[in-house]
Amino acid sequence: MTTYDDGPLPADRPASGKKSAQPYHPPQAYAAQGGGQAKAGKGGGSSSGTPDGAGVRRPRTGAKTTPRTRKARLRVAKADPWSVMKVSFLLSIALGICTVVAAAVLWMVMDAMGVFSTVGGTISEATGSNESNGFDLQAFLSLPRVLIFTSVIAVIDVVLATALATLGAFIYNLSAGFVGGVELTLAEDE
Repeated sequence: MTTYDDGPLPADRPASGKKSAQPYHPPQAYAAQGGGQAKAGKGGGSSSGTPDGAGVRRPRTGAKTTPRTRKARLRVAKADPWSVMKVSFLLSIALGICTVVAAAVLWMVMDAMGVFSTVGGTISEATGSNESNGFDLQAFLSLPRVLIFTSVIAVIDVVLATALATLGAFIYNLSAGFVGGVELTLAEDE
């Protein structure tokens, strides 16, 4: 009968109802040579080449592990023009809103600093016109007029950016058919 260090294997145990006095220990993946497993388990042997713990593998506690980075090389074979149009439309609307807000903030800052009145006075002195029939810069560059002009520019920007991005997707699909598309290397950090 083959015995393990603390008792027989489960298949070799007697079929009687009696249990053995020792607890069952499952078999190890790397069996010790010459009965050194019991010593190695209690700290008597080492796994660094001594005969009593030669087959025992212990986890390394102080080892530094570097995370593996998986890399995949992919190719963008086709850009869907419909999805490019939707994304470019939303991005150009956001850019248009940012343009209108930035123009309003810039106008308020310049008005609070007195830039319009100073420049208007300089223009009146340079042209030699009096206040009644001269050029009034503050009336010409009023906030509502600036916001209307900026809104018109933003709407034109939305239309042009959406159309150009969609046209760019069509052109990319044509050129990717000839040369294979843009290759990307993606990395996954673990």
